Amino acid sequence: MEGGNSGDWLGELNPQQREAATHPGGPLLVIAGAGSGKTKTLACRVAWLIRQGVAPDRILLLTFTRRAAAEMLERAGRITGQSAAGRVWGGTFHSVANRLLRHYGQSVGLPSDFTVIDQSDAADLMDLIRTELGLSTSRRRFPQKGTLASIYSRSVNSRTRVSEVIKRHYPWCEDALEGVTRIFQQYTERKRRSLLLDYDDLLLFWRALVTSPQTGDLLGDRFDHILVDEYQDTNGIQAEIIQGMRRKRRDLMVVGDDAQAIYSFRAATVRNILDFPEQFPGTHVIKL
Repeated sequence: MEGGNSGDWLGELNPQQREAATHPGGPLLVIAGAGSGKTKTLACRVAWLIRQGVAPDRILLLTFTRRAAAEMLERAGRITGQSAAGRVWGGTFHSVANRLLRHYGQSVGLPSDFTVIDQSDAADLMDLIRTELGLSTSRRRFPQKGTLASIYSRSVNSRTRVSEVIKRHYPWCEDALEGVTRIFQQYTERKRRSLLLDYDDLLLFWRALVTSPQTGDLLGDRFDHILVDEYQDTNGIQAEIIQGMRRKRRDLMVVGDDAQAIYSFRAATVRNILDFPEQFPGTHVIKL
């Protein structure tokens, strides 16, 4: 409750939740299954950091849905005051990437007036190209726009050749490989000409920022603490982004369930959570 002392809200946590919320610093891996109170724990972690004097705008909270970020910051706001929690950088990987690229994108050749297209718009553009190339009237079975978008996104996020993605995950599309490749080439070219970024591009450019000599350290120093929800659903690019953001600073908390990976279609890999202690030496592990 807003205005209460620290014991009021920390006392509502069980010992493991409280240990995670008040972790003094350094890499922290929290294994949290369904019903373990991870949302409450993350919210209290944000609130505790602010109560310890960390500037809210130097805290980054990454989630997979806007709703999850809003819920956590709403809870933190009840403890610290809504104005403080409202200054926390909270949102999805894509929304945060969009914000950062508006500020720093020019350093990697991206003008600040780019337009973001969502997954539906991306699929529609592929469908338009498919029609223009005469592939929609082909007598052979040809993948529809939703399948095209899925193949493209999986290829980008897993950094795997389109031919390999199709062979492994969409074998019924193998006969259409040449046409699919042509669509993706045109799709990429049209995005470039029109300054369009899809959701995959947002992650790629964010990774470019954190690996750039000009902006890598700058972005890493931008946040004192980074918190990531549902870490088991991150893909390789997202994991590289997090590693790039913490090259020098070590204050990172990731929460996830190593028993599930919801977004496997986005090339999520549970290896990210399993390998976390090796990627961040000195990791403290807590099981809720």
